[in-house]
Amino acid sequence: METPGHSEMDTLPSELLYSHSKLLKINRELLVAHIRNTQCLLDNLLQNDYFSGEDVEIVGACPTQPDKVRKILDLVQSKGEEVCEFFLHVLQQLTDAYVDLRPWLSEIGFSPSELIRSKAVVNTDPVSRYTQKLRHQLGRDSKFILCYSKKEEVLLEDTYTDTIMELVSFSNESLGSLGSLACLLDPSTGVLNEQGETIFIFGDAGVGKSMLLQRLQSLWAAGQLDAGLKFCFHFRCRMFSCFRDSDALSLQDLLFKHCCYPEQDPDEVFAFLLRFPDTALFTFDGLDELHSDFDLSRVPDTASPWEAAHPVVLLANLLSGMLLRGATKLLTARSGTEIPRHLLRKKVLLRGFSPSHLRAYTRRMFPDRAVQDRLVDQLEANPNLCSLCAVPLFCWIIFRCFQHFHSIFDSSPEMPECPVTLTDVFLLVVEVHLNRTQPTSLVQRNTQSQTETFRAGRGALHALGQVAHWGMEKNLFVFGQEEVQASEVREADLQLGFLRAVSELRPGEDQPSYEFFHVTLQAFFTAFFLVVDDKVGTRELLRFFQEWGRPGDAAAVSCSPPFLPFPCLGDRGVAGEDPFQNKDHFQFTNLFLCGLLSKARQKLLRHLVPAAALRRKRRALWAHLFASLRTHLRNLPRVQSGGFSQVQAMPTFIWMLRCIYETRSEKVGQLAARGICANYLKLTYCNACSADCSALSFVLHHFRKRLALDLDNNNLNDYGVRELQPCFSCLTVVRLSVNQITDSGVKVLYEELTKYKILTFLGLYSNQITDVGARYIARILDECKSLTHLKLGKNKITSEGGKCLARAVKNSKSILEIGLAFNGISTEGGKSLARALQQNASLKIFWLTKNELDDEVAESLAEMLKVNQTLKHLWLIQNQITAKGISRLADALQNNTGIMEICLNGNLINPEEAKGFEDEKRLVCY
Repeated sequence: METPGHSEMDTLPSELLYSHSKLLKINRELLVAHIRNTQCLLDNLLQNDYFSGEDVEIVGACPTQPDKVRKILDLVQSKGEEVCEFFLHVLQQLTDAYVDLRPWLSEIGFSPSELIRSKAVVNTDPVSRYTQKLRHQLGRDSKFILCYSKKEEVLLEDTYTDTIMELVSFSNESLGSLGSLACLLDPSTGVLNEQGETIFIFGDAGVGKSMLLQRLQSLWAAGQLDAGLKFCFHFRCRMFSCFRDSDALSLQDLLFKHCCYPEQDPDEVFAFLLRFPDTALFTFDGLDELHSDFDLSRVPDTASPWEAAHPVVLLANLLSGMLLRGATKLLTARSGTEIPRHLLRKKVLLRGFSPSHLRAYTRRMFPDRAVQDRLVDQLEANPNLCSLCAVPLFCWIIFRCFQHFHSIFDSSPEMPECPVTLTDVFLLVVEVHLNRTQPTSLVQRNTQSQTETFRAGRGALHALGQVAHWGMEKNLFVFGQEEVQASEVREADLQLGFLRAVSELRPGEDQPSYEFFHVTLQAFFTAFFLVVDDKVGTRELLRFFQEWGRPGDAAAVSCSPPFLPFPCLGDRGVAGEDPFQNKDHFQFTNLFLCGLLSKARQKLLRHLVPAAALRRKRRALWAHLFASLRTHLRNLPRVQSGGFSQVQAMPTFIWMLRCIYETRSEKVGQLAARGICANYLKLTYCNACSADCSALSFVLHHFRKRLALDLDNNNLNDYGVRELQPCFSCLTVVRLSVNQITDSGVKVLYEELTKYKILTFLGLYSNQITDVGARYIARILDECKSLTHLKLGKNKITSEGGKCLARAVKNSKSILEIGLAFNGISTEGGKSLARALQQNASLKIFWLTKNELDDEVAESLAEMLKVNQTLKHLWLIQNQITAKGISRLADALQNNTGIMEICLNGNLINPEEAKGFEDEKRLVCY
């Protein structure tokens, strides 16, 4: 037969050039080796009438999987080209089922015809089915948020609001903010350790860690996260406390039996997960709530996914990457919980609501604009409530209280006029939920007083308090039926909604366990029990104050969160220590104890506690509080610096301030103020929030001497600045750098600091101050004649703000140092500042690093240097100055003997040009 030439070949029909049947025949052994799922093929061939029931039975009779594949190929090839093409189409469409064939399918460049593309392909692959089941289950579980009352759930979509997510270093220094949840999983953003496996999310109680994970689960279930993530496994760490020491599970059992079980072929699903761990997302919520007596130091690590091990061992090895290395793992815990650095991939600090987040949350919770406005007015009138609203949990509580007031006062809400403490808020929460159990009438509202409500509910509250106290003593947050029944908690008490059933059952139990809706609520009920129970003695009353540390230990405490030994993650720690313990729940118990025993609460408590017992407990608490405070303040580390006796305050001091404020006792505040012997109080990196400023002011407004206050690197914002108002009369140094302060907070500073005019140092580095705030700061500089240091770097000040500051600098006779680095000051602003310095005879150090200063500014600065002999250090690093501008500065130095250095690194000058200025040692170009 004559072989056709190229021209004849080109005219042949394409179907004769490309035989699907021949393709299957040539690659038969490859297909037999890599097709493991025959059921998908049979389902699709049968559904599209390419196979009959008899064909399926013939395949099913084959003894082994390779034999089944061979039989399918024989039948498909016998039925013609269309069936062979459809067979390839199924392989191409079901990528998860035939993952090993992806390279081959890509290599052959298979493209189905229009006819084949019109055929339906059903996905009965076990992996895909399992993914669908996981999405359905997590979508269902994450759709609603359970509120305090078990009868009420709200849609996550309607209430979730982003919070401030801040990337931090190993030592918790800020590395910038995360703009979205997608950035949290971005493999290129904020990575501290490429070998690390765990994204660690931490923050204070109630800041929204669990809500964030629930939002992530909801997005994954809706297919709105990375498409490559096919599995999402959610665990609460407290679940691992329920296992006995003798319990052992394989990784497959942990994932499938305690999360979601595959409907078909679990072994195949698990095998896929082991081959492709990068397709899995794990979320572990609440490491600080894991309390296990299991000693990991006595058992080896496990790297085998099939070997049975204690569940805590599996958790530890998942986080370390010994199991399922490459999977995405998110772990949450409270602030103060640390894990070894080698496990960390990223560290993310949740800081709660910023003002913009709070406004967004307000709009979500109150769609009615008129109600929004009333709420905002009430919050602005009460800074204590504003500061609490920075924490999402407390914000939710306050908003619910507002809704309660809104309903009972017929749309004319009356928020309390006196200062509101956290104890007040939680008492109101309890009152609201107790009142929900009262019979209601269509014509008459509930007129029961707070006292009557608590007296009627005393039995239920005492029982709940007994459960809370039992758990707090043992560091437990989940309670079995035995503990609940022993505390005489009735079914009606459970219906109040403070305790809720835990979905995970303890091994060997068929009844649910319980937990308080939030750990802070457990702390409140613990304190309530200690106050109202007649049998509680002085020692038991003060039990949790031991967590403040022994007198004399203060000097050994770091202001940074302590490293907690974590033996299951590789650090064996100190024998006998609880590797997961965080003390915040104890501290909140102390806080509520002070609030409940305060004078303001006696009217309520005298109906719940015998008068003699109440007096005894109050005397014991105040005596202990005074003694602890005096001893703690006496032992704080001190240094002498810059003419100040500086004291480095500790986190314990913050908790003491909170407790003092909760008492609302002026006597306690006065005693605390007398105990401050130093005149420079340093509270940096203490994670202080706005409410802590209120507590600080409560003490410091009794301080009769002048004081320096350093609150750099906290989370104060404008609310915090407002709460500091009572103590500005004694402050000579105010340091508020890195605190999210805006122009609104600067306005408050101007109004207060210019009343007293004693300010010498103002630090506002790395905030959110614009030109509007710069105008207020210029007025502070004008009116405070003793101001010597002004730190305004890393804000949002442009040339307009620079011009305002220039006018103030021109007239100042006291200013010694100004920091304006990392702003947006350009030509006109720079020239105005240069002209101002021609008439200023006090400034010695001027920071203008990384602005937008050019040669015109350099020329103006050169003119300034011809007359100003006072300035010693001028920092112009990373601007836009060229060799021309530097030349003008060099010329000006010929007649200036005062300036010691001009730093110009990072400007528009190359090494060759820089050599021309080597003779002038005061010019630093490289």
